[in-house]
Amino acid sequence: MNTPTFRSLIPLCFLVLAAVARPALAESADRQQPVNIEADRMTVNDRNKVHVFEGNVVLTQGTLLIKGDKLVVTQDAAGFQNGVATADGSKLATFRQRREGTSEYVNGEAERIEYDSRNEKARLFNRARVTSGGDEVRGAYIEYDAITENYLAKNAPGGKPSGDGRVRAVIQPKNDSKPASQP
Repeated sequence: MNTPTFRSLIPLCFLVLAAVARPALAESADRQQPVNIEADRMTVNDRNKVHVFEGNVVLTQGTLLIKGDKLVVTQDAAGFQNGVATADGSKLATFRQRREGTSEYVNGEAERIEYDSRNEKARLFNRARVTSGGDEVRGAYIEYDAITENYLAKNAPGGKPSGDGRVRAVIQPKNDSKPASQP
């Protein structure tokens, strides 16, 4: 049995940028740390390159923490991986990671969190929320493109609209460290 690699799940940390108006980079040292996964059960299909972790799944790599009831990782012929973390019932899959050079953390949650390593895109589906500091983005669907550093929040196909179906953002004012000039 081959040991699965989960490097493609690490870029979920790039969801950090989805929550704030200013760029927020994930802890870069995390990519060099070993990936640890705990679960109640694990199933590996080497032929189809599918790894399934079920039951109270906890993935850690450095400051990155991903939790869910199920984590499915697939690998294509070129070696790119896709990860899908989900939660049962009314619970949400979650992630947390420290921002580069600060003590602040970025937190995200949704019914389903997907990451496509080939296109470097993360997608949060249904009751999606990403926070960093006092900033917060909510919607039925949040997508982050790590290549272009753009994000999108909307009610997308496959997303369950909540409330009035509008996306919400709260962006806190950033304190300017310069003192106000005196007249």
